[in-house]
Amino acid sequence: MIRAEFFAAEGGMLIGYHIAGHAGYAESGEDVICAFVSSAAYLTANTITEVMGVQAQADADDGDMRVIVSRKDALRCRDALEGLKLHLLNTEEQYPEFINVIITEV
Repeated sequence: MIRAEFFAAEGGMLIGYHIAGHAGYAESGEDVICAFVSSAAYLTANTITEVMGVQAQADADDGDMRVIVSRKDALRCRDALEGLKLHLLNTEEQYPEFINVIITEV
C-alpha cells in the first residue's frame, strides 16, 4: 500500500509530504496506481523546486519521496501542495485498498 503523508503547520497550511510504499495493484512496471502517484509527486516536487524556484528539502529513492518547504515559503507553495493532496485523496476514494492519505500536524 502507498502511504501519502502530508505535513500541516498550525492552522492547516501544508509544508510538505512524504510518499512511500508500493500499491500492489499490479506487477512491478505495470502498476498504474504506483505510476500515477509517482508522476503526481514528481510533478509537484519539480514545480516547487524548478519552476517556482523554492529552496525545498527534496529527496527521492525507490518508492520513497519527501518534500518539505520552509514555513516562510508555505503560502507560496500552497496551491501545488493542496493540488497534490486533493489529487491523492480522490485516488484514495477510488482505490482505498492501494493508497492511504494522512494529514499530520507538525
